[in-house]
Amino acid sequence: MKAVADTVNFEALDSCHQQISSHLNDLAELAKHVAANGVDAKAQQLAGAIEAFFSGTSRQHHLDEERNVFPLLLVGGNAELATAVSSLQQDHGWIEENWLELAPQLRAIALGNNWLDDAEFQHYVEVFLELVRGHIALEETLIYPESKARWAQAVEARAVRAAQRNAA
Repeated sequence: MKAVADTVNFEALDSCHQQISSHLNDLAELAKHVAANGVDAKAQQLAGAIEAFFSGTSRQHHLDEERNVFPLLLVGGNAELATAVSSLQQDHGWIEENWLELAPQLRAIALGNNWLDDAEFQHYVEVFLELVRGHIALEETLIYPESKARWAQAVEARAVRAAQRNAA
């Protein structure tokens, strides 16, 4: 039963990265749109969807990684992996800190408010895009493949132990 849940978790984590990437593209589009057109109906719709996603699903995704992915990678004494995990944990903090500045601006756009300082909004968007894209790149190139490999090893070891118990 555990193997099914873990497989679903990796599929969900991978799917969430795809959703994050899509919302990041929308955020980049929103920033350009607001700079060129101000706050209009299109900006309101995009901002509302982006804010809702990153305030909910994306935050939960980070919590899931902290609970289900990172701990296993800190076991085993691999210094490079431990450093990468530590960096990703720090990223979660930086992403959250930046989000706390960006989210109210997105909510304001979603509500049709024009009180934004455009330069400040553009800055927070650029920082957020850079932070999250770099974060995902490290997860997808090092952390997720290693985590999936370790999970597969753990499943295989459990199967061997079960077979040995059944044979005895």
